[in-house]
Amino acid sequence: MSGETKRWIAPHVAALPKSGIRDFFELVASMKGKDVISLGVGEPDFVTPQHIRDACVAALGRGRTSYTSNLGLIELREEIARYVERHFNVSYRPADQVIVTVGVSEALDLACRAFISPGDKVMYHQPCYVSYFPSIALAHGQPIAVPTYAKDDFALTAEALQAAWQPGTKILMLNLPCNPTGGTCTKEQLEKIAAFCREKDLLVLTDEIYSELTFDGTHTSIASLPGMAERTIFLHGFSKAFAMTGWRIGYACGPAPLIDAMMKVHQYTMLCASIIAQDAALEALRNGWDAVLRMREQYHRRRDLIVRRFNEVGLKCHLPRGSFYAFPNVSATGLSEKDFAVGLLEQHKVAVVPGTGFGEGGRGHVRACFATSYEQIGIACDRIERYVQGLRK
Repeated sequence: MSGETKRWIAPHVAALPKSGIRDFFELVASMKGKDVISLGVGEPDFVTPQHIRDACVAALGRGRTSYTSNLGLIELREEIARYVERHFNVSYRPADQVIVTVGVSEALDLACRAFISPGDKVMYHQPCYVSYFPSIALAHGQPIAVPTYAKDDFALTAEALQAAWQPGTKILMLNLPCNPTGGTCTKEQLEKIAAFCREKDLLVLTDEIYSELTFDGTHTSIASLPGMAERTIFLHGFSKAFAMTGWRIGYACGPAPLIDAMMKVHQYTMLCASIIAQDAALEALRNGWDAVLRMREQYHRRRDLIVRRFNEVGLKCHLPRGSFYAFPNVSATGLSEKDFAVGLLEQHKVAVVPGTGFGEGGRGHVRACFATSYEQIGIACDRIERYVQGLRK
């Protein structure tokens, strides 16, 4: 029966591989209750700040249960525009250059469906977040992976883009700071990338969800550089910096005709983001910055600890400038990234994610998320040290 029913599945969906990291998370879930320390799931260990939760409860108490404008609450869009101008140095009109979405994931999907025609080529840097390749493929685009390397701290370079570029390329997709590597770009590197985009007439989709979690230097948005705002869709949200993953609330900013195109897809497929999530996001932008800074300070301490411990045990690990991920190279153990991760989980109850779950560029690496307590990271590192020492005997 299953073979017969499969004939109804669209070929491009049937050909899409399942997420490699989800298979590993299923293995982790099967060990629930066995003292597993998870450095796997990319989710803050902090709960949403109390004042944001209170704003949601108050909204429900006032009967705020209706639809909103397809673009989102105008007062939220106004606050988003102020926040983006203050923190990213880019100005957008709330009325027609901002759309509120169900997380950054929906914003990315809207952009892909609004701007990619069948056969269009889309460049993205790798290792990368698991959704980028599928989002391009589901819109019938042709993904072009651009490699980044540990020797460059996984920063994307204009030279790599030039080498990978092909005629027919329409879009460049960025994620800075990057999941899973924590890699990002300096302003000087971004200026070279921006010049490449202008030369090749590329539209840029820039996912900057981890930007507030930049530990070294200052984050620069490519949208803020000369000649880029008019060719850039800026994607952002509340999941990481404000610890609001389950609220599923994000936004996109860009030129009015492009935001209008995204809104067309949004209005027929999603209608609008949840009104109570929008009210919570409004409170986060108005009064949540102090909490962001406190959480960032904790992530910074944890980053320094986990990277130091990886390097001390012989697992070479660059210092990620942003996000809450470390991406050590485990090749020195003689194991593949998957065998290393499975052995660590089964023998010492620590979960990390094989790097190939983020593309071929992750071969030889594992992703370790430091969005868990400093004490738990210390215990996890002790277990990793025992595991690596055992492999050398």
